[in-house]
Amino acid sequence: MELRDLQKELEGARSRLGDARAFLHIDEKTAELAALDERAAAPDFWNDAAAAQAVSKQASNLRATIADYERACGLADDAAAALELVGEDEAFAEEAATATAALTELLDALEVESWFSGEFDAGDAILTVNPGQGGLEAQDWTEMLYQMYAHYAEDKGWKVTVLDLVPGEGIGLDKATIQIEGRYAYGMLRSEIGIHRLVRISPTDAKKRRQTTFASVEVLPVLTDDIEVDLNPADVRVDVYRSSGPGGQCVNTTDSAVRLTHEPTGIVVTCQNEKSQLQNKEAAFRVLKAKLYELEERKRQAEIDELRGVRMDNSFGSQIRNYVLFPYQLVKDLRSGVETGNVDAVLGGALEPFIIGYHTWRVSNQ
Repeated sequence: MELRDLQKELEGARSRLGDARAFLHIDEKTAELAALDERAAAPDFWNDAAAAQAVSKQASNLRATIADYERACGLADDAAAALELVGEDEAFAEEAATATAALTELLDALEVESWFSGEFDAGDAILTVNPGQGGLEAQDWTEMLYQMYAHYAEDKGWKVTVLDLVPGEGIGLDKATIQIEGRYAYGMLRSEIGIHRLVRISPTDAKKRRQTTFASVEVLPVLTDDIEVDLNPADVRVDVYRSSGPGGQCVNTTDSAVRLTHEPTGIVVTCQNEKSQLQNKEAAFRVLKAKLYELEERKRQAEIDELRGVRMDNSFGSQIRNYVLFPYQLVKDLRSGVETGNVDAVLGGALEPFIIGYHTWRVSNQ
């Protein structure tokens, strides 16, 4: 890169850095972090362990954002200093280019982060995959999607906890529910809500015919204890049963699996992958709480849309992405238009272009 072009690129990056301080609300976040650190220093801070953990997590997220911004400032200073020394040694041009490229990449990530301003966007997520039309094929597709999201989360360094895996009838899964803990996990994964369509040669069909299969993905936020949900324990029927699993020495052989049925709404939640009945019950109530909160939010949004005259779609869901394995290979998001022919990579967890593409499309259409 020509020196003049490099100087121009750095000037643009420094301008973006100034904008980032404003849209990231760095001054406000710094003050908020100081207040949280002061709370954490109180002698009785850990008397309420759940509240303390929530404060610690909030502080950690703020500290990470501030650290990223400060690292960007450091890269800008390094690039500028290297450019000033190019006259003495041309090798500094390469150092300046490296720092500028790293600064640009970090600014891109910070701008994406600024899109997640929702109440729960920075927090953890509960992701559930359910089979749709397609019989046994849909169960196999459900397991493929479960593996895809688990790999994606693990590649990002997020923690994945299996809450419920229900084996299918001879193949795949009849349901998969996982909790994903990571910075902006819920905000990022909101892109996956909807119907996912698979087209391929059926592995269970002796005639090797092409088949179309569907599965739905639901993503809910993990609610903090300060979020109030209208949940009366008397309205919940609790059933325990023996965990169903693939077998082996790690299979749960006690009646520790838990099924919750919320009588007023008919919502059913199961959890069987924790080690004890108590842990499964706590996890199931966490999912139920999130589902009830989401239900109330949908009702409120429907009322607003009705007042505005918005036409609602009452179908099961909207197809958001196609995964075609035959007669050609293509994954295409029907909202953002992002596509790739590397289907194996996507099913192996390479979802970032699709997730960022969706949020870019969402922000541009707001």
